[in-house]
Amino acid sequence: MPPTLRQRRLGAELRKLRDQAGLSSTEAAARVGIQQARMSMIEAGRYGVSADRVRAMAHTYACDDAALIEALSNMTGRRSRGWWDEYRELLPTALVEVAEFEHEVTALRVAVLVAMPGLLQTAEHARASYNQNVPTLRPFEIEHRTAFRIRRQGVLHGEAPLPYTAIIHEAALRMGIGGANVVRAQLRHLIGMSEHEHLTIQVIPFGRADFPAAGQPITYGCGPVPQLDTVMLDTDHGCEVLYAEAQLARYRAVLDRMQRCALDPAESRDFIHQIAKSL
Repeated sequence: MPPTLRQRRLGAELRKLRDQAGLSSTEAAARVGIQQARMSMIEAGRYGVSADRVRAMAHTYACDDAALIEALSNMTGRRSRGWWDEYRELLPTALVEVAEFEHEVTALRVAVLVAMPGLLQTAEHARASYNQNVPTLRPFEIEHRTAFRIRRQGVLHGEAPLPYTAIIHEAALRMGIGGANVVRAQLRHLIGMSEHEHLTIQVIPFGRADFPAAGQPITYGCGPVPQLDTVMLDTDHGCEVLYAEAQLARYRAVLDRMQRCALDPAESRDFIHQIAKSL
């Protein structure tokens, strides 16, 4: 089985610590007491590593950030099977990894221009969106993807729902996907979701031309420590995952600016309600 997103991230963070320590893979392997080939496999996420080994590697690399070391240690061990694994034979890997990503983060910030956030879509809206897919999806593929998208929304419900902020441009509210009835139900669903304490929905109206236009949907996931934050960009060729410090800083700035351009949550709720009434 190929390494999961979590396993690849752990390997990348261990490699980053090694680079910061100024050690080659060969030097680090010798100090830790493993073969260089195994070190390379660990850093590629293709070989399991224990929490004790992670702590030993952090010590070797002179890392004294206790919170980061603990967070990395918690990423080790035998991978538990998540509900999304049921879909690995049915859906592209990139789609499945989105659910894994949402399960691992501690909070989410999303910004979209023309597409409704996946975690806030109704089943009818999701199905209508997939019907417009290029290349065309077969009916059973649409149903698999729709069911998967709705099941992902479980992170927003339950005893410990995920804190979630969605910044939505007015264009996404007016796209008309599925026809007036589907759009009206989708907008009413947004209004209802916006009333949950852990959800923040803000709208950027057409009149705000000063926002930093981002062509693709942006998803910013907060990790257990800031160093483990992650950005996901939804592109035509799949999800692009970013976690370099400069990239994280850039997208935090973009999201902060977009949020400053948006109406506040109460104004956004009224705005969505007015659009729904006009349909």
